[in-house]
Amino acid sequence: MSRRIYIVAGEASGEAHAARLISALKQQQPSLCITGIGGEKMRAAGAEISIDFAELAVMGLVEVVKRYPKIKRIFNQVVAELRRQPPDLLILVDYPGFNLKLAKQAKKLDIKVLYYISPKIWAWRAGRIEQIKRDVDHMAVLFPFEQQLYEKAGVAATCVGHPLVDAVQSPLSKQTAKEKFSLDKETRVIGLFPGSRRSEISALLPVMLEAAERISQHHFPVNIVIPQAPGIDKAYLQQYLTDSPLPIQIIKDDFYDVIKACDAIVAASGTVTLEVALLGVPHFIVYRVSPWSYRILKRLVKIPYVGLCNIVTQQPVITELLQDEVTAVRLEQQLLALMTAPIASNMPMIFAVRYLKHWGRVVAQRIRQNWY
Repeated sequence: MSRRIYIVAGEASGEAHAARLISALKQQQPSLCITGIGGEKMRAAGAEISIDFAELAVMGLVEVVKRYPKIKRIFNQVVAELRRQPPDLLILVDYPGFNLKLAKQAKKLDIKVLYYISPKIWAWRAGRIEQIKRDVDHMAVLFPFEQQLYEKAGVAATCVGHPLVDAVQSPLSKQTAKEKFSLDKETRVIGLFPGSRRSEISALLPVMLEAAERISQHHFPVNIVIPQAPGIDKAYLQQYLTDSPLPIQIIKDDFYDVIKACDAIVAASGTVTLEVALLGVPHFIVYRVSPWSYRILKRLVKIPYVGLCNIVTQQPVITELLQDEVTAVRLEQQLLALMTAPIASNMPMIFAVRYLKHWGRVVAQRIRQNWY
């Protein structure tokens, strides 16, 4: 009989990592039966999707509370699936608020659990490591310091490298990327990357647009590109753009080529900032949630940065604007700085990416060899 894997990815960046993992697993063992929570990328990689991850994607503590009844129903549905037809292995990808609870239920059902992409216990909620030790059979982590942290606590862990180091690539130059999307070569292109969750988009896209409009009105003309994240309808993005005088393209596919077409990018905090850094495009990071969520997070988070490049290097190599700093004027100033001195602004980013270049092993081989 074919081995069965159930895999859970609760948001867009995790789903992208899960899809790459599924592709590698299918290449090594085509007969594998893989089901779970995900989206189109996981489905295209060969998984059967029982629940769309868009039903779970939400950012911020207060926002999660508002969606809790729906999330709880989905959780109960997954537990029922695992009980009815236990898989050989449960793979949980990031999304710790949901997945750690699921690991606890899987343990009760005697299902082996591999956790891929660690909760940020080094940043906040360090006590989760005891729960992980109890309910997770093996941690597949992205950074060497995470492996050391887990091993010190007696948790089986392997650093498998960051998948984006191998995955992020585009053969296009900035000029050929602009041509691909019919963008004027002589006009600067600003990328507005407001995130992959509706709560992020509603908090960030309006102020991003206002900043871009200020640049167009007071400095020079610009073209705007906005990537359409998986699980987000174009109509949802379009509602924020109806009154904007700017030339704006919403682009669903070819994400890395979209990045290469940009002269500067303002991006919501998340995996996308590492993707932009790996492609060498000047950018800065913004993050804003509800005031109550921010007050709580500010007390809980134990590290000074939100951007991955800054966390890895332990230096502020990429500018971060957080909460009340996220204003149209501040975004305008930072975008202008990147577009008028892009080479100087880009150097710290290149330095940061060097910390990641030697990581790139595939977790799929480890799964095949061990079946934790």
